[in-house]
Amino acid sequence: MGNLVRGAVAFIPSDRCERFLVGDLKEMPHDCNLDLSSRYLRRFPLRVCAFTDLVKLYLSNNHLNSLPPELHNLEKLQILALDFNCFVELPLVVCSLRQLNILYIGNNQLYKLPNELAQLRGLKTLWLDNNCLTKLPSVVCKLSDLRTLHLGYNQFRSLPGELARLKELRSIWLSGNVLNKFPPVLLEMHGLEVIDVDRNHIQYFPPLIHLTGLKKIIYDHNPCVNAPLVGEGVQRVGRWADNPNDGDDEAERQTVEGSIEEKTTEVSIEEKTAEVSTEVREQLPENE
Repeated sequence: MGNLVRGAVAFIPSDRCERFLVGDLKEMPHDCNLDLSSRYLRRFPLRVCAFTDLVKLYLSNNHLNSLPPELHNLEKLQILALDFNCFVELPLVVCSLRQLNILYIGNNQLYKLPNELAQLRGLKTLWLDNNCLTKLPSVVCKLSDLRTLHLGYNQFRSLPGELARLKELRSIWLSGNVLNKFPPVLLEMHGLEVIDVDRNHIQYFPPLIHLTGLKKIIYDHNPCVNAPLVGEGVQRVGRWADNPNDGDDEAERQTVEGSIEEKTTEVSIEEKTAEVSTEVREQLPENE
């Protein structure tokens, strides 16, 4: 009954009804942390903008679809949670919060991101899961300090090559998309420690043994014909994951390593042949 009342009160635009939902909000929280999650909010409480020392603000699981310009007063904000709301576009005022290092905007209805997001140069963790994205917004590739990127349950069929610019990225989560092959750009990202491509449409996994920083690969629920070949100590989660890298995997590993040695040998032979050919040509008479 209480939840029904709160849900009904949320539709009434009055200060009294707002206090009923969030309390008086007269004083800045002592720990600089304000949690207004699951309050049935349809409008952002403007009184929060007076808490200029706020570091963490949680607005998850409400009915918000906009934020006021006054939010830029929260210059010290480091964590902002807007997940499980009704945002179709990310409010531009969020991009003015230069101290943000964690941004939760999953479980909304986003289909694009503003270019102004690049202003959040210190952002380290970005949650974009469960939205309406069909391709990765290029602005994400400009967040050079990003370490964790959650992109699960969108509609990605591929990833752009520009993603390789994120040299600090350590984990990428792509479960529940529509990838029909392992994204080639990930093969270039040697700093990755965790790759999650669970619940996609990937049929074949290329060798990942050259990704020396990799610690975990999650590839379950794909129609794959092989398990990814990984380095020693890397955890695999998916079909055939219980089998250690022996048997067929070991044979494949030796084949890969053998191919590398073969190519190296071929190059050496070609170089030596070229040197001999040069010497022979120098010894031949000019008229020949």
